Amino acid sequence: MYFKNVAIGLDQFVNTLFGGYPDETISAVCYRRQDTIFFYILRNILDYVLSPIKHNHCYEAYKSELQRKQLPNDYRK
Repeated sequence: MYFKNVAIGLDQFVNTLFGGYPDETISAVCYRRQDTIFFYILRNILDYVLSPIKHNHCYEAYKSELQRKQLPNDYRK
């Protein structure tokens, strides 16, 4: 779990460096902003590369953000 948390933290950090929301992953941004060509292409790349791990990765990351699954249980209602 430690390495997964570090990876998510780095992902969110890089997203923030490029102007994204501080608590959102790049994958979630790609799904949310897929109406722009850059994020549409990046979403397809991420979904393809990560398909052995999770089908529709960016959509699932977006749903996870909406459900606040990235938060510790202590912060979820």
